[in-house]
Amino acid sequence: MSSIAQADPPVEAPTGSRNLGFALVLILIAQLMVVLDATIANIALPYIGQDLEISQANLTWIVTGYSLAFGGLLLLGGRLGDLYGRRRMFMLGLGTFAIASLLGGLAQNEALLLGARGLQGLGAALAAPAALALITTTFPAGPQRNRAFAMYGAMSGAGAAVGLILGGWLTGLDGIAGLDVHGWRLTFLINVPIGLVAAALAPRVLTESEPHHGQLDIPGAITGTLGLLAIVFGLTRAGEADYGWGSGQAIGSLVAGVLLLVAFAVVESRVEHPLLPMRIFANQTRATSFIAMMIAPAAMFAMFYFLSLFIQQLMGYSPLRAGFAFLPFSFGVVTGATISSNLVAKVNARFIAGTGTLMAAVALFAFSRISAHDAPSQVLAAMAKGSTAGTNVNYWAHIFPFIVLMSVGMGMVFVPLMLTAVHHVRTEDSGIGSGVLNTMQQVGGALGLATLSTVALHFTNSRTAEVAPALSQGLTQAGIDPNKVIPGTDLTFLQGSIFQASFTEGATHAFLVGGFMMLATSAIVWLFLNVKKEELATDGPEAPVHVG
Repeated sequence: MSSIAQADPPVEAPTGSRNLGFALVLILIAQLMVVLDATIANIALPYIGQDLEISQANLTWIVTGYSLAFGGLLLLGGRLGDLYGRRRMFMLGLGTFAIASLLGGLAQNEALLLGARGLQGLGAALAAPAALALITTTFPAGPQRNRAFAMYGAMSGAGAAVGLILGGWLTGLDGIAGLDVHGWRLTFLINVPIGLVAAALAPRVLTESEPHHGQLDIPGAITGTLGLLAIVFGLTRAGEADYGWGSGQAIGSLVAGVLLLVAFAVVESRVEHPLLPMRIFANQTRATSFIAMMIAPAAMFAMFYFLSLFIQQLMGYSPLRAGFAFLPFSFGVVTGATISSNLVAKVNARFIAGTGTLMAAVALFAFSRISAHDAPSQVLAAMAKGSTAGTNVNYWAHIFPFIVLMSVGMGMVFVPLMLTAVHHVRTEDSGIGSGVLNTMQQVGGALGLATLSTVALHFTNSRTAEVAPALSQGLTQAGIDPNKVIPGTDLTFLQGSIFQASFTEGATHAFLVGGFMMLATSAIVWLFLNVKKEELATDGPEAPVHVG
């Protein structure tokens, strides 16, 4: 005997905006700001570390701390938008982000900077799900929404590369208009006027969503956020030479994180108004999209982190030149997003996203083949002349083609997965649906960077222990004092040669693992993303499911 499963109720007609064009521009500016801040500090990391005396291990928290606070609080931000109005949360998030950026730009110590990064994450967590939900409720299903999502997806991907370019330019500045701020501080301060102006313009171009009744799930927010924080902290500690996988801090933090996430799941299953309604995952298309959007950005964010350090510290690029090295990524992701936007009405989403993930996987495997240096004799000769850049890597041959390949691939991934992730979500859940999507992306990035950094540090430390004695002997035989400082740096020749040999060993293994992560994403998309192209052109309820 057959029965019909309960379908989601019809989605309300999209809320009108006073001006769709201005509304989209404002949303895209806000999205660009919160996305580029995940990478804008990457190129400035060596300068921040030197200025504020932050250790190499703790530097990753400048990137990870933002992504973790952003991802960990996104569900709460999405729920707040559903309950109290998305435009209101959008404005509050932008204002919070601007204030946090001001604190970060003026920070005089590590604690204040990391605290400001966490506060930036909170602001982004309030603004981002509201922005994505506003697109869903403002633009009708079909070509208009597809184009809006294409631009949003392109901004999500290009923002990372724009952040590197902007970070490189700002890091090299001596100051602005006589102000006593310079370099890396400007990478934070630039957000202040942008965030405040965008928040002020929001009431003019965006209409407020209808508030919905419900309660905040505070226990869920606490257990979920602390659980993610504990896991990332444990993974980070496990990769450090002073701790490792056998340390009490690493094991204790990982165990605590798992227990907290279990508690989060229990809380969500029992409260009347959960932070993460399980019905969001009941649809196979949405669940597949969420999982894919968690794994794919993890590999992409790690690529930016390790490649930006490689280009600067081994190839000798200046901050600005390093930023421009990633400029092709911006054009590539826009190209990929445009292609997928035009194809999504003609080709099923899994073919587009599946092809994009395969392209990105090929690029990551190519990065894993990067060779750090020439023959040892050539490296020593270069170092004797005062240069630490003994690499034979050519940007145009070994890096540029694969930045383009990965960027086009990621552009083809973002658009169809964003469309399928929020399609047919109930109107009162559109904020939380957007929050889940952004959460998967940001938490995936934080967990991915922590995991791949652990992989990189393991191979870096192993390589260091292996080559240090031989390099010391080789330098001595070449007539170079191993303890002599390399001109223009604070490294000795031995430290510089060890870094060249060991850093690339770690980075290439991180790229390799990232490539397998992208292949796993591709398999998930090909196997489980079964939504048809015709479904994405409608706003109605899901078709009834017949259960035999």
